[in-house]
This record gives sequence, C-alpha cells and structure tokens, in this order.
Amino acid sequence: MLDAAPHGMAALLDMRVTAAEEGEVTLTATPTRAHYNLIGVVHGGFAATLLDSACGLAAVAATREPSRCLTLEIKVAYHAALTDHTGPVHARGRVLKIGRRTAFTEARLEDDAGRLYASATSTLLIEPAA
Repeated sequence: MLDAAPHGMAALLDMRVTAAEEGEVTLTATPTRAHYNLIGVVHGGFAATLLDSACGLAAVAATREPSRCLTLEIKVAYHAALTDHTGPVHARGRVLKIGRRTAFTEARLEDDAGRLYASATSTLLIEPAA
C-alpha cells in the first residue's frame, strides 16, 4: 500500500510517500494555484488531507497484519498560510500509541527549511484489510 502508485486523492494532490518505517510515514506534495481558495492562499483542505493521510499511513505502517486505518477524529491546527511559492511540503506522521482496534497519531506539515505550516492529532479505527 505504501509503495503503490498515487491514485484518488493522492493523485489529485500529487502526494507521494517519500519515507516510511514502522509507525512513521512522510508524504510530500507541492501546493500550486490550483489548490487556492477564494481569498488567494492554499485551501486548508490541502494541509488537512496531507496530515490525515500521514496519520493514517503511519498507523498502517505500525500494524503487524495487513490493515486499513479509518479516521475517527482529527484536529488540525494551522500555523502559517501555504502559497504556490512555498515549494514542497512534507507531512510527517507518527504513531503515539497503538492498540488492537485504535491508534493515536500526530503529524506535522513543514517545508524544506523546517517551517511549520500545520499540525494534527488523530484517532483511527484499525480494521483488517479487505
């Protein structure tokens, strides 16, 4: 799953897995004007989607059996606006705690220089892969 070609939402945002290890995943994407909202900055959904995906994939990377992890709850905090001049951003997700049926995760969205644009915490439901 982590090395599959982007499809669906990942393809829409040109989001790629750039690092993965047990319980940690990094996704990379570059915001463009196509992601702008009506006030002239990148829509918050761009950051939220990257963070949600990083949290979910970090949980998947922490499970022993093939599974899918579904978001039960996510809280996103926005720290700075993204624009088409920001360049690539990296959503780094990691598992804080994992059980049989739930995972608690966090993620940070930063640019190449380490500037923080958004952060999130998430609770996920773990289900066996279909």
